Amino acid sequence: MYFACLVQPMKNKGKYRTIQSVSSGFYREKGSRFISFACPLKNSDEIKPIVDSVKKEHHEARHNCYAWVRGVSGEKWRTFDDGEPSGTAGRPILGQIRSFGLTNILIIVSRYFGGTLLGTGGLINAYRTAARSALENAIITEHVLRDRYELVFPYQSMNDVMKIIKEEDLEQSEHMFDLECRMTILMETSATERIISRFSRIEDLKYRYLDSD
Repeated sequence: MYFACLVQPMKNKGKYRTIQSVSSGFYREKGSRFISFACPLKNSDEIKPIVDSVKKEHHEARHNCYAWVRGVSGEKWRTFDDGEPSGTAGRPILGQIRSFGLTNILIIVSRYFGGTLLGTGGLINAYRTAARSALENAIITEHVLRDRYELVFPYQSMNDVMKIIKEEDLEQSEHMFDLECRMTILMETSATERIISRFSRIEDLKYRYLDSD
C-alpha cells in the first residue's frame, strides 16, 4: 500500500551493538570444560540450524546450553538450560549478553562433564565466564539501522527526486524508468522522517515502507 502522506514504521534509537563475526571462548572448572560459541544473528530462522550444528559438533558434551537476544532494543530473547539446574546456565549466558549491551546474537556453551559436581554457584560462574570469554574474543560493532522504501513517481518528477537523493547521499537500487518510475532507496532510520517529508512534497510521488536492516 502506498501513502501520499507521512506514515512511519515503528521508531527506535536507530542503532544497536552486536558482534561482527563468530567467536569462541573456553573455561575449565574442576575437570569440566566449557566451550563457548558466539554468533551474530540476522534473523530468528538462523537460531535452530546453528544450535543443531553445534550439538552435532559437540555430540559428546553433556550439555549444550544457550541464550539468544533479538531486536534493536533486545526485546526478544530466550534461554535454554539443557538439563542443568534451572537458571544456572542459560540465564548467566543471557546476563553476559546484556552486560555487553548486545543484541542479534546467540551464545551456546557446551559442557564436557569432568566428574565433579560444581553446585549451583559453580555452574552459574562457569557458564557466565565461558560466555564472557567468547564475547571478549569477539569484535563488537555498532550497527546503524536503515529503512528501505520504494518510491513511485511520474517521469517528469525525476529531477526533483534525484536532487534529494544526491543531497541526502542515499543508496538506491531496483530502478525502473518509464512514464511511471520506480526505485528503492535506503536511508538511516534516524533520518527517515526528515527525508520522507522531503519526498512527500513532490507532486504525485508515492512511497511505501519495505523493511529495515
